[in-house]
Amino acid sequence: MEKAGVAATAIITERFTQTAQAMAQILAMPEFPFVVIPHPISNNSDAVLREKAVAAVEQCVMILVRH
Repeated sequence: MEKAGVAATAIITERFTQTAQAMAQILAMPEFPFVVIPHPISNNSDAVLREKAVAAVEQCVMILVRH
């Protein structure tokens, strides 16, 4: 999407930061913005997941509106 001129981002957990950075490099987009949330998410309660989602949305909005 970014290469097509459409603002985009991705949400990942902190465990996958290096992988996301490597993929951005491979795709010739080293500055691709992504949102990082705490790992893990699989065993989180609904309340904790909600907190992580709210934080992720706030970061996404900041990334997307600055484009």
